[in-house]
Amino acid sequence: MATIVSQSELVRKAAEYINEKLAQDPKANLSKLLDDAGMRFNLTPLDAASLERIFTKDK
Repeated sequence: MATIVSQSELVRKAAEYINEKLAQDPKANLSKLLDDAGMRFNLTPLDAASLERIFTKDK
């Protein structure tokens, strides 16, 4: 799991959502999960970019 420092609460919740989905299906499409989380948690484009960096940094 990625460490989140000084991110908004919505980004933290979106990251938890994505981690949950990836735990259920490790081969899930990350791009689709990022889009789903962005809509579900009403993320701003900047928040969505931060979330994407969190998950792509680990690759």
